[in-house]
Amino acid sequence: MKTTINFYEFELWFKRHRPNNFSRVGLQGLFDYLEDYEDDTGESIEFDPIALCCEYTEFDDMYDFHCQYEPEEYPDLDTLRDYTEVIELGNEAFIIQNF
Repeated sequence: MKTTINFYEFELWFKRHRPNNFSRVGLQGLFDYLEDYEDDTGESIEFDPIALCCEYTEFDDMYDFHCQYEPEEYPDLDTLRDYTEVIELGNEAFIIQNF
């Protein structure tokens, strides 16, 4: 049994249960990315918010990213795209699929 959720329900769940995982802009970017994935593949994604928190991480900018990953190995977003999925959020913020 599946239920389709909209962005409001998606955002509300994260605000109530995991308010520090993603910004509002990050949630919108992740939601849009997942909807596009469903449209492109024809596959439905089960809403598993804990898995999303484990699978994706939001960063404010490359400096924030480099606090956890080696700058020499991943100097910019183009290089990072060779290793994982990158969801750009505008300004310098982005979400990666953890690898």
